[in-house]
Amino acid sequence: MAASRDLPNHADLQPYNHAVAGHDGTLSDLDGELFIKPCVQQEIDFYETTFRDHPDFASVMPLFFGTLSLNDATDIDSLNEQLPGVADHMSEGLKEEAVKMAKEAVAEATEIADQDQPVDIAWKPNKNRRIATNKSVVLQNTTHGFKKPNILDAKLGRRLWADDAPLEKRRRFDEISRLTTNGSHGFRIAGMRVYKGSDKPEELDANGFKVYNKDYGRFQVNKENIVQEMGKFIFNEWAGIDRDLGRAVAQAFLEDLKRVEEVLANSETRMYSASLLFTFEGDGEALRAAIEENNALVEKANALIEDDGIVVQDSKEFDAGKTNGIMVGQEDISAIDLHTVPDAIEGDVKVVELMGDVVSDDEEEDGDDELSNLPRIYSLKLIDFAHAKWVPGQGPDENNLFGVRSLIKIFEELAQ
Repeated sequence: MAASRDLPNHADLQPYNHAVAGHDGTLSDLDGELFIKPCVQQEIDFYETTFRDHPDFASVMPLFFGTLSLNDATDIDSLNEQLPGVADHMSEGLKEEAVKMAKEAVAEATEIADQDQPVDIAWKPNKNRRIATNKSVVLQNTTHGFKKPNILDAKLGRRLWADDAPLEKRRRFDEISRLTTNGSHGFRIAGMRVYKGSDKPEELDANGFKVYNKDYGRFQVNKENIVQEMGKFIFNEWAGIDRDLGRAVAQAFLEDLKRVEEVLANSETRMYSASLLFTFEGDGEALRAAIEENNALVEKANALIEDDGIVVQDSKEFDAGKTNGIMVGQEDISAIDLHTVPDAIEGDVKVVELMGDVVSDDEEEDGDDELSNLPRIYSLKLIDFAHAKWVPGQGPDENNLFGVRSLIKIFEELAQ
């Protein structure tokens, strides 16, 4: 995590507003690195098991910092005790909002949280989009560091319901899958937002984004137009993202999708209604500036590596879960060519970590400051694990792999 810094105070807090799908109740500082997400125990178990025992899988998830148990006795002191170290990076205002959320959730959570629902009773959709729970996870805010983050939530799977789902929920979700690209492609667009995604001001929100809600992926996107509709997320002349720049972004996502495919193919999990969250800088000018700034640091790192005779042998040696717009290629750290499709740009790799002993102890602190201020370029993360578990001996999750492989084919087209 980045060094401690001043965070917004209570007056600057609001519910996390970058979500394009999922449940309400998530909290974050307006420009914070962390956010607090209400969740069920199964999701907590999946995060804890994965980050403890499965580092490759953890690398394609948002960073997990811990859990909070929120109840009517929750106060700021208890938050500090539950999250030692991490709590230092949370503003007092965010802690106060978490305490408030705990009080509001108690009555609801004590009645139905963690209760198994028999499969033969009537099931009704959750209209208010809040989870009845007194538990939360503290995660990396994947939109932190972007100026105008474009976000797309791709809900994975042809089958969307878990084994314990009520029969009515199974029927409803099977019908959704049959009528949408979940059935044909193994994923659907659950939500999307694109900066300056229209030339009509009335179609943009107060922050300049065109927002596509869940109905877009259910009723407007189909197997015939899915590539074209995904292209609206990547290519956007109104925001200054031309064909070449968009192709570079698509190629970057393509490389990460292949990494996700590799991880899933080598993992024995079952996930239902999980998503891939695509994020990239949606302002073309800011995107180009971010690429140039990252590339300048890449060139600096390459020069130091050359001077010391160091050769980077294999990008897999490095933590793929900590990227910031740079990809490590064999024998060097590759920069991004704005005029051609690059080998790839990567989401989170910290150059100072790749350089290892290249930097001296005296230079390391300055290097950390420089890296923490680097603008983000893009990010791809698996999210939403309320119905996820590890299943040793049962093989890979072909239900989700089908969707990932469909996305790979689409991004291969977009990158051409």
